[in-house]
Amino acid sequence: MTNEDMLAKLMAQASSQGTDLVTLRAVVEEASEMGADRVLYRLGLEDENAQDDLDELRDLLAAWRAAKASASKAVIEWAVRGVMALLLIGIAFRLGATDLLR
Repeated sequence: MTNEDMLAKLMAQASSQGTDLVTLRAVVEEASEMGADRVLYRLGLEDENAQDDLDELRDLLAAWRAAKASASKAVIEWAVRGVMALLLIGIAFRLGATDLLR
C-alpha cells in the first residue's frame, strides 16, 4: 500500500466519522511540513546557511563537469594528434623519405 493510498483511506475514515475535510487537509499539511523539516534536519540543511551550502555544491559540481569535459576534450585532441603523426610517419616510409635520414 502506497502512502497516497494510506492517506486516502485515513481521510475517508475520518470524513465518515464526522471530521470535516478542511480540518483533515490542515492536519495533512501540518504533518507534511513537519516531515519535510525532519528530513532537512537529518540532512543537516535546517540552518539559514543551507541555501548557501547548496549553491556552493552546485557551483562545485558545475566546475567538476566543466573540468571533466575539458580533460576529455584534451585527451581526444592528443589522441588525434598522435594518430595523425603516425599517419605522416607511415606516408613518409611509403614514399621513401627514410633515405633522407641516412
